[in-house]
Amino acid sequence: MNFKELLLRAQAGDQRAQEKLLSLYQPLLMKESVVNGLFDEDVYQELCVTLLTCIRRFQI
Repeated sequence: MNFKELLLRAQAGDQRAQEKLLSLYQPLLMKESVVNGLFDEDVYQELCVTLLTCIRRFQI
């Protein structure tokens, strides 16, 4: 499945597609969740929610 198809499925509410996109972006999300040298789980969760919101709103 290519990225566009994965994105369209995620936008349609396919939970597996959303999980796959989260896993694709997990390294970046984890990197950006480090605050003062420590991993902040709250920041990570907020970034995940923000990514899913962006996926839903993205227009192809």
